[in-house]
Amino acid sequence: MFAALSLAAAADSPLPRVELKAGPHRFDVEVATTPPQRAQGLMGRTHLADGTGMLFVFEEPNRHCFWMKDTALPLSVAFLADDGTVVGIADMQPQTTDLHCAKAPVRYALEVRQGGFGSRGIAPGGRLTGGPLATPRASHYQE
Repeated sequence: MFAALSLAAAADSPLPRVELKAGPHRFDVEVATTPPQRAQGLMGRTHLADGTGMLFVFEEPNRHCFWMKDTALPLSVAFLADDGTVVGIADMQPQTTDLHCAKAPVRYALEVRQGGFGSRGIAPGGRLTGGPLATPRASHYQE
């Protein structure tokens, strides 16, 4: 039931969606490319189905940071290099202002349900493909 509610909420989202892959694993994610979309992120969501999430696309690589104020779900964030290599992963607790920052400049961050990377064997050094991660000049991604 919760998965159906989460998928219905995601289907109502005006954000574009892409499929990202890590080996045999797939993630159906919304893509946040503008500052307002990235600021909203997954705030206000009460459910997030396994295998779904949000990809944050930034204009420039930087040591981008995330926090969980006004976010009710425990999430994991993977910081991704331009080629989709996982630079780092952090688990984030709901309703906190603790900063979780990339250890190196990155252009992408992927948020999923907490534990969603570890349960699939995805760790730093691994690689995701698809969406903007599939093209050499990913900074030009727009939908």
